[in-house]
Amino acid sequence: MSRAAGVARAALIAAIAMVGVSDLACVRAGGKPASLTQAAAGVDSATVALWRFDEATGVRCADSGPMHLDGTAGPGTRASYGRFASAREFTRVMDSFVYVPYDQTMDRTGSLTVEAWVYVQSYGDYDVTPIVARWTQEGNQQSWWLGIVGRRLLFGSPSAPLGSVPSGQAGQLVFEFQPDEAGPPRAFASTQRVALQRWTHVAATLDGSVVRFFIDGRLDAQYATRGHIQASAAPMLVGNYFDTRQLTSFGGELRVNPVGDATATYAFEGSIDELRLSSVARGEFPGTGAR
Repeated sequence: MSRAAGVARAALIAAIAMVGVSDLACVRAGGKPASLTQAAAGVDSATVALWRFDEATGVRCADSGPMHLDGTAGPGTRASYGRFASAREFTRVMDSFVYVPYDQTMDRTGSLTVEAWVYVQSYGDYDVTPIVARWTQEGNQQSWWLGIVGRRLLFGSPSAPLGSVPSGQAGQLVFEFQPDEAGPPRAFASTQRVALQRWTHVAATLDGSVVRFFIDGRLDAQYATRGHIQASAAPMLVGNYFDTRQLTSFGGELRVNPVGDATATYAFEGSIDELRLSSVARGEFPGTGAR
């Protein structure tokens, strides 16, 4: 080995030692490693919950946040390659979901940021595909949801309708919330579309006066809207939407026992990683590569 090659090899070993094993584990779907200068979002004082979805086996989805709001994955999901380490992969079946029971710390009715890395295999056939939602079929038990506009190939009314969706193109982000004052839900859409078959960071924020969308860390759109989110006892569903009263743990697994139509109308197809809720309206998202 030449002296120059030896020096280069030593430098590489030193770099590996500095970034650590966890950073080197950032090999993504599609075969491209994440930049060593990027890192997954961390837990800070504004973090309400952070689901990294790094579990290799089992159905438990641990929350790295301060309250440990662990979720349970349905049997229609599995661990897969993520944007950082592993992710939860969702399929277009009814039992593809992550369920997080309600906790009062979810009710950040002032400011809120919902963010995640998503790898969308295909847009849904219905009007929208939820990424994450706190929205139920029970009266006054709706707070907010974040999703992606679908292709609108199916026009039948689902048994568990999800709010309202602005008109737009398949792939646009949608954020809807129920205000704490009297009135209908308010829905907003991004201008850009979430690309298929690549990792994209998406975020929606609300500070009581403005809703903002961020895609890959960059501001995409903003809308003036006064009001705060209605507090509710709604649990959280990731990667799907249905009436959560139909969940059953019979047989040892958490499954959906649908009444009537069992079509997975709202099931997300793809992977979700690093899902975080925050009690502030964030304006910067480290690790997305945005400048």
